[in-house]
Amino acid sequence: MKLTLGTLCAGLLSSVAVFAGPLPTEATDDDFHQFPQELITLGRDLFFDPILSGNKNIACATCHHPSLGTSDAMSLSVGEGGIGLGKDRHVDAGNAPKARIPRNAPVLFNLGAREFSVMFHDGRTAKDRHAMFGIRMPEGRTLERPMPSALAAQNILPILSPDEMAGHPGENEIADAVAAEHILGPDGAWDLLSKRVDDIPEYRARFDAIGRSDLHITDIGTALSAFIGFEFRATNSPFDQYLQGDSAMNEAQLDGMDLFYGKARCSTCHTGTFQTDHNFHAIGLPQLGPGKNTHAAYADTGHGMVSGEPEDMYRFRTPTLRNVTQSAPYGHNGAYADLEDVVRHHLNAVQGLAGYDRNKPLLSAEVATNDWEAMDDFEEVMRIAEAIEISDVALDEIEIDKIMAFLGALTDETVGEKGLGVPASVPSGLPMDRISPPS
Repeated sequence: MKLTLGTLCAGLLSSVAVFAGPLPTEATDDDFHQFPQELITLGRDLFFDPILSGNKNIACATCHHPSLGTSDAMSLSVGEGGIGLGKDRHVDAGNAPKARIPRNAPVLFNLGAREFSVMFHDGRTAKDRHAMFGIRMPEGRTLERPMPSALAAQNILPILSPDEMAGHPGENEIADAVAAEHILGPDGAWDLLSKRVDDIPEYRARFDAIGRSDLHITDIGTALSAFIGFEFRATNSPFDQYLQGDSAMNEAQLDGMDLFYGKARCSTCHTGTFQTDHNFHAIGLPQLGPGKNTHAAYADTGHGMVSGEPEDMYRFRTPTLRNVTQSAPYGHNGAYADLEDVVRHHLNAVQGLAGYDRNKPLLSAEVATNDWEAMDDFEEVMRIAEAIEISDVALDEIEIDKIMAFLGALTDETVGEKGLGVPASVPSGLPMDRISPPS
């Protein structure tokens, strides 16, 4: 059956009503977790050190680089088996990736704030008083010790992903342990990674200095969270200054703010201090890439895969909009490389899904894969469309321009200027990925 707007619209469930919210309160130091400087600096070095990857060839910073808006400027990352950063990242011919990473690398701005208690696009890590140490983790990856936040717990999961950082069976002992689902306990994947770090004299001395003589993976995740929370705090945008009483926004930005919190209904989901309700919503984004292997190998049902509840199918976590102008591409799979395109999608999600231009995402051509199986499956597209829960909004071109101006006012240009920055080298001595100089 040919996919058209008419066939998508036929029989769709009614959209739910939505309402705008008030202006948020300004962010303060009390909103953020606080850590000693020594731990923050340790976290910085670990963040840029490939020692945490199975093949010692990829770091957290590879997909979350400060020069790339704390992401990697690609719709779907090339993780294990890639060389370089961002658009310059290319395939290692001797260690080609098995697949694309199925979801867009999330941005890190303000994740050190206490209110960020849900992690990943699907929410599979989150604060939960019923879970071990109050943080829910995926099956087989239960926390072994307490951690200060969901962010800290999230940090110790990508290092277990074969396509992200761990590598594949037969390549290294970490990958072998992951393949055997030997994650916890002595000689589990987490323990093996901790021993790697512990065997580096500089790390050992620095962890000793802060009282971590018995190094555990939770100490590493906590150090990473300390750095992320400190380095990528974005609370000095024109909008923040406006909330503090300064005349920091121009007329177009102010008009856009009125639309954002009024007629356009953006704040229905993008509410609160950091423009997120930390909840899950189905907005009908086109599906591309390998998906997360639910009812079809190319499908991605988002939070529904975590909760098991039918009403959560195709719902994904509301992203923060802080520094959103720096963090393209957008969506759980980076379906839109242009911010205005994803804004326009929100105005009529069914039309955006039906009329999606497959040239919109930024994908490495070096990874040989069919990225469009989901969009070629009419039934799957209908399931995505039927889950849509946002109603249409009518805005003219001038109003869209004003919304874009306000989104620009959410950018804190000072992020990183007063932080630690990228280290010249890391304690392991391993080579670091670096941005190529302009030609």
